[in-house]
Amino acid sequence: MAKSKKSTSPVEDSNGENISKEDLDNRRKEITSYYEENIPHLKVQKEYEELLRDIEKTRAERLQAQMFIAQTMATPPEDGEEAPANPATQEQRMSFDASTASGSEAAEQIKRTLKRQSNEV
Repeated sequence: MAKSKKSTSPVEDSNGENISKEDLDNRRKEITSYYEENIPHLKVQKEYEELLRDIEKTRAERLQAQMFIAQTMATPPEDGEEAPANPATQEQRMSFDASTASGSEAAEQIKRTLKRQSNEV
């Protein structure tokens, strides 16, 4: 097989300047050392972001549990009174597009409640 020689001929960079192979190797080493120096800092930042995410998730779960308890402890509406409408639920119903949703998505987006009828004769 033919032996390949390392050429030391200049290479043009993005600015149109000629750069030798040695200069390219030096730049690669500088870039590699820069990234290696920053890896520990990025790992710390990643851990920080994960902790923030976990805290927010825990807060949301706690709020959801409080809402559930409040709803279960609330007295049911009296006859003749309608339950207060939930604006978020109404918005979900209005923005729901049945043609793009699967059955399970539709069930999650639309929560049906039974209407109370008065028994007056």
